Amino acid sequence: MLAGQGVTHAQKLSKPFRVGALFNGTAVVAGKPNPVLEGLRHGLAQLGYVEGADVIYDARFAEGMLERLPELAVELVGKGVDVIATYGGLATNAARKATTTVPIVASIVADPVAIGVAATLERPGGNITGATNNDPELPSRQFEILLSVIPRLERVAILSDSDIPGIDTNGLAPIERANVAAARTAGMIPQVLKLRGPNPDLEGAFDAMRTGRAQALVALEVPSPLAERKRIAAFATKRLLPTMFWGAAEDSGGLLSYGTSVSANFPRLPAIIDLIFKGAKPADTPFEVVSRRELAINLKTDRELGLTIPPELLKRANRVIE
Repeated sequence: MLAGQGVTHAQKLSKPFRVGALFNGTAVVAGKPNPVLEGLRHGLAQLGYVEGADVIYDARFAEGMLERLPELAVELVGKGVDVIATYGGLATNAARKATTTVPIVASIVADPVAIGVAATLERPGGNITGATNNDPELPSRQFEILLSVIPRLERVAILSDSDIPGIDTNGLAPIERANVAAARTAGMIPQVLKLRGPNPDLEGAFDAMRTGRAQALVALEVPSPLAERKRIAAFATKRLLPTMFWGAAEDSGGLLSYGTSVSANFPRLPAIIDLIFKGAKPADTPFEVVSRRELAINLKTDRELGLTIPPELLKRANRVIE
C-alpha cells in the first residue's frame, strides 16, 4: 500500500495502534481541548484511521512543569504505545531517554542533529524521526532585519530557556550558539539570558538587559519565551526595547516576527506516523524540513517605540498589524 492511503477495510488489525503524545503544555487551551492533539487526531482520521477501532490516543501534558517530562515519557512507554509523538526538544529528549525501541515522531526540534536526536536529517539512525523547521540562516536574517530598523544597533539581548538540551561547556545550547554567532557576525555584542518556567523571572531578565545596555531583544522559540511571549512583548515595549520573535508570533504584540512557524510542522506528523505503522523504520525515515519564512510587523508597537519601519521592509511583510 502506498503511504498516505491509510487503513482500509481489507486490513484487519489484531488490535488498534496506540499513539502516545507528549506535550510541554496543557490539555486545555483557551477552554478547548489542546488544538495540536486535536490536529493529530484529525490528521490520522483523514488517513483512514478510525479512533477506537484502528488507533487509540494516550496523551501526557507537563502543564509547563518541564521537569515532569521524563516521568511522563516513562509512563507512555509503560502503556505499550506503538509510537510517541513529541512536541518540543525537551519532550523529545525525555522520550529518547525513556526508550530506544519505541518509534518517536518529533516536532518543534529546531536542530535534531545538533542536540543528538539524529545522526543526519536524511538518515536519523536511531528510533527518532519527524518534522523540523530547522533553518540555519534564520538568526542572520533576523539580525539583518533588526539592523534595517535600528541601523546603529550594537548590543542585543537573546532570550532563551534554561532547560533546553545540548548545552556546551560555555553553557549554551545549539540554538543559542547559532544566535550568538550570527549577532557577532553582524557586528553586535550579544547577551544571552535564560528563563526558567513555569513562572519565569521576567523582571529580573529585563533588569539584566538594562544592565547590559541591550538596544533590542531577540526571543528564541523555546519553551519559556514561547509560553510567555505576550508578557515579554509587553515588558519590552514598556521599556522601549524593540523585539524580534520567531515566525507567526505576531500574537505576542512584539515589533517583529520572522521565520517559519512551528505550527507548520504539526500537519506533517500524521503522515510520518502512518509510514511507521506501515513498517517504516525511524532510522531510515528522513526528517522532513518545513520552511516557510514569513515576516510580520506591528505598526502599533512601532509607534509606541517611536521607531520608523523602512518602507522597503514594509513591502516585504506578509502581515502588517495596524
